[in-house]
Amino acid sequence: MLQPAAQLEDVYKTISTEPLVDEQQFRAFYRPDVNTVRGGDKVAWLRLALDWAYRGAYYKAFLMGHSGVGKSTELTRLVREVAGKFSPIRFSATSELDAANFKPFDVVLLMMAEVAEKTARPVNEGGAGRKPSEHLLEEIWAWFATEKDTQSRAMEIAGSVAAGAGVAADSWWGKLLGLFASVKGEMKYAADRRKEIVEYRLSRLSALIGLANALLDECNQLNREATGREWLFLGEDFDKPGIPVTQVEDLFLTYGNIFKELRTHLIFTIPVALGYSEQAVQLPLPSDRIFAIPDTPVFAPDHQPHQEGRAAVCHVLEARIIPELFEESQMMRLIVASGGNLRDLFSLVAAAAINAILRSSPNGKIGAADVDAVISGLRTEYVRRLGRSPFDKKEIAYEEKARRLVEIYNCDENAKIPDATLYSLLRSRAVQEFNGERWYGVHPLVVDTLRRQDRIPRNAPGGTQ
Repeated sequence: MLQPAAQLEDVYKTISTEPLVDEQQFRAFYRPDVNTVRGGDKVAWLRLALDWAYRGAYYKAFLMGHSGVGKSTELTRLVREVAGKFSPIRFSATSELDAANFKPFDVVLLMMAEVAEKTARPVNEGGAGRKPSEHLLEEIWAWFATEKDTQSRAMEIAGSVAAGAGVAADSWWGKLLGLFASVKGEMKYAADRRKEIVEYRLSRLSALIGLANALLDECNQLNREATGREWLFLGEDFDKPGIPVTQVEDLFLTYGNIFKELRTHLIFTIPVALGYSEQAVQLPLPSDRIFAIPDTPVFAPDHQPHQEGRAAVCHVLEARIIPELFEESQMMRLIVASGGNLRDLFSLVAAAAINAILRSSPNGKIGAADVDAVISGLRTEYVRRLGRSPFDKKEIAYEEKARRLVEIYNCDENAKIPDATLYSLLRSRAVQEFNGERWYGVHPLVVDTLRRQDRIPRNAPGGTQ
């Protein structure tokens, strides 16, 4: 359904927390308004940087932002805007990898498999219509020479995979198709992989990167010759909650040189928790290659309504649901409670619609009781987040966090100085950063909590009530 929901029973068809990747959905639901109040269009920066890097030095960047600000949707927009010069290869850490057990070499192998397979696709399917050279395919096969089980499994798979691709199973391309299929399957179930395989591949990671670069060079050249475009990797979902801290640190810190050494354009999402941590200085890319997409403000620094921010979020929501489905002021209550975070907003609206349906709303609208219930539930979640985070290197007592929250609420300039407490509050989204100008604000749901704890006046502005 590509039109705004006009009745409660249709809300689930348009209100989704999934990113806008599909072209039709993007055209129907994307609204650029939020970028005008976020303090800088990050996609515009990335597009310009890629334009300058075309046929030159490879451009690499990290993108971060709290879950739900629209990173993947903005990457869809980027793909559209650079389509004349770049061919995208998007992959997700949670769908293509075993999120809890993947290793850094899995990411390299996945990139190799994707670029080889996509280069071989016909031009009208987004490829270059050309296969990598056989001597290079032979070298990649040889990297697995001591893994007889891997090669044997690859040969078993090669028959069906190669037949579908119209090539001989015993050709080098047929063997590599089987190998890539086998390795991709292994990545999805990495927990079952033998320890000696992991240790062997990690010990030969440098050689693998060398092979990857040779493949990337060749595939890029083939793509340029066939289409005039270069490959651009978009590695997404490395910031999802299901990926353990150890996996994140291994990939982006311990083996961070992977990102420096690979000869390709790439943009990876990183956890905002890592970006807002003392370890951020260890990231392999410089700070000017790390872009943060902030939330959209619903309050100004003086705690008065931020009218432009609210209007921008309202415009996004109205693309999915007509305002007439809300009783008076209830739509804005949900926008304020979301703190400008689109995923939280969509979750709140969907849940409120279900509440209205279950109570058989007499006027077919979302009412105050429906909104009260969902805001209360999200407020409880924000209170829980004020506890200890796995990214906190030392335990930070709540009293210390509460003290900093009050200081930030009162616009104390000293409270902006980064330290472990501020990083923890930013990670939990109790504190929001707006406009790229280090303007910090306390999330409206957390303002509610501070008021209830009498840490700020009970009638202090900036909350949900």
